[in-house]
Amino acid sequence: MRFAFVASNTRVAEQARCKLVERYGDTPAEQAELIVALGGDGFMLRTLHAHRELEVPVYGMKLGQVGFLMNKYQLDALPERIDRAHVASLFPLQMEVTDAAGAQHVALAFNEVSLLRQSNQAAHLEVQLNDTVKLANLVCDGLMVATPAGSTAYNLSAHGPILPLDANVLALTPISPFRPRRWRGAILPHRTEVILRVLDPGKRPVSATADFHEVRDVRTVAICQSGAHGIRLLFDPEHNLEQRILDEQFAAE
Repeated sequence: MRFAFVASNTRVAEQARCKLVERYGDTPAEQAELIVALGGDGFMLRTLHAHRELEVPVYGMKLGQVGFLMNKYQLDALPERIDRAHVASLFPLQMEVTDAAGAQHVALAFNEVSLLRQSNQAAHLEVQLNDTVKLANLVCDGLMVATPAGSTAYNLSAHGPILPLDANVLALTPISPFRPRRWRGAILPHRTEVILRVLDPGKRPVSATADFHEVRDVRTVAICQSGAHGIRLLFDPEHNLEQRILDEQFAAE
């Protein structure tokens, strides 16, 4: 198998890459059958974005702080591990933004799209699902739409639900909601289009971020799942992503 090894810019990840290249060789990503990402979850997200159009499966090894999307690092028996690996297909969210100047921005997110207030003023957002306004004025610090793969990340920290990988749903999770006071979010069918409108962008500016791509001073944000940009992640049987997402719901800490 032709491997392309990519590593985060840490000493431990670079050293691991050198050892793996020495053992298995290295191929440019454009010619590889598999991309091996060495780092943490943040680096994995950047790898998925950077090589998405190649449609090559990605296998991660944890050499960073957080490794929910990664397998255990091990130098030996890589081809055998790949043969036994389970495939998880992930489909990103597509974010379409109109900013205060009228410019259009498009970005993808494998974890979540989040809106956050830019100042000390709370954000005022209108929340529309498909063609129906569900919340005329959500007063909050922010709001996010998370994929199942991203539901254990920022979404979980904001007290959003953990979503099974094969559930075909998305999490709509508020960040520090003030009004409506008892609204804690919603679970949406994955084909739902979420349209968010900033009600007072001059006084209460808001930014929108798709994974790590940020747009500031937004007016409207449209979010939907993209069926045309799926990627395949490989996991060792003992690190199956579906099981790890399930287990996270029973984690004590």
